[in-house]
Amino acid sequence: MDYKEICQLIPHRPPFLWVDRVVELDRDNIRAEKRIPADLELFKGHYPHYAIMPGVLLCEAVFQTGALYIAARLKEEKENINNMVPVLTRINKAKFKREVRPGDLIEMVVKLDEQMGSVWFMKGKLLVNGKLAVKVAFSCMLSRKSEAGKQRTEG
Repeated sequence: MDYKEICQLIPHRPPFLWVDRVVELDRDNIRAEKRIPADLELFKGHYPHYAIMPGVLLCEAVFQTGALYIAARLKEEKENINNMVPVLTRINKAKFKREVRPGDLIEMVVKLDEQMGSVWFMKGKLLVNGKLAVKVAFSCMLSRKSEAGKQRTEG
């Protein structure tokens, strides 16, 4: 799955799209990649003399990979996802093992743990140079775009 297909499945766009391509997708899991650009604006402040990717953005790459998995599965099942947006509902047990630096290639692997109704429980990991950098359990669901906007304004 390339950039164009990714953009058809999830609403994320640069500068907040953290998946370049999907390299594997099957019934139970998805594997995606992202090359971390050396010239990212955020490296000027995180940290100026020792640039590392913020852990929250590494988790976001895993979450976006999970959103791609859900959208691809639903599309395969002929569900209409055009008016849907992925919403993160829970983050559990995030662990950070290794730094990610400018120019690194990261690989995100997300596995479906369980699906209960509209909620998808997943486990994800992010590897850098083939070694574990982040491990996180999370859940998300697809919300109707009108509902997602309403929640933001009410909350």
